[in-house]
Amino acid sequence: MGLGLWLRTGLLMAFLTGLLMALGYVLGNEAGLLFAFVFAMVMNFFSYWFSDKIVLSWYRARIVDETEAPELYRMVKALAREAKIPTPKVAIVPTDVPNAFATGRNPKHGVVAVTQGLLRLLDRDELEGVLAHEISHIKNRDILIQTLAAVLAGAIIMVARWAGWMLWLGGLGGRDRDRDAGGVLGAVLLIVLAPIAAMLIQMAISRAREYLADETGARISGKPWALARALEKIEYYVSMKPLRDGNPATAHMFIVNPFRGISFAELFSTHPPTQKRIERLRRIAMEMGIPF
Repeated sequence: MGLGLWLRTGLLMAFLTGLLMALGYVLGNEAGLLFAFVFAMVMNFFSYWFSDKIVLSWYRARIVDETEAPELYRMVKALAREAKIPTPKVAIVPTDVPNAFATGRNPKHGVVAVTQGLLRLLDRDELEGVLAHEISHIKNRDILIQTLAAVLAGAIIMVARWAGWMLWLGGLGGRDRDRDAGGVLGAVLLIVLAPIAAMLIQMAISRAREYLADETGARISGKPWALARALEKIEYYVSMKPLRDGNPATAHMFIVNPFRGISFAELFSTHPPTQKRIERLRRIAMEMGIPF
């Protein structure tokens, strides 16, 4: 891992750790701050080494081998060879909502996950386009930061909700709301703003990397038109039937944001507009001399 990626990863972990510690202070003053620091260190350790397993478990994704999904596995293997990276593990997510994501901490430990709905919705070329996009995230080393952001942002959102309930039920950190109105106001602002800050970090990480993964994936598969067609189909489906049983903190990991409606994932979009992605793929196809 290059110095730049180490630096970006370290800054991300430090910032999200700071948010967790601030929430810990809101929950329990100095004792809460200390607990949050220990919790953040444990989260950072497990996020780095086991974040892929955590995210896969959130979606009940199951790793499959070549005997269980021969065509899917062969496609991933061929695209990984074209991308010049080790063959990632392949996982299937048991949901009808079509989508895909990549996870892991580096190309040697990469995982490409696709939903059952995606396998049913797309034809072979379209599926290859999506797989090439996800393999590009692994090749471009996006997966570590994306997965860390998902796990740590998920923890921040969870702790902020706890803090909100504690405030509603009678105060935080032993404060008397009548005696410390300013402290309560600060607590409310932190409880509201901490998850928003975590989502903004995800948005900043994801949007530019999605464009890059689209381009890299189009060149790996040689089928930019297939990826564009797949994006159209997935976007249409999730707009009609969004994912309900999932963690919005992972929205930036999917090829198309699967969460719709009034939520942090929707208010702060982690993805560029699908139509703009398709237009860029059209230009890439022209550069490659491929009919679109």
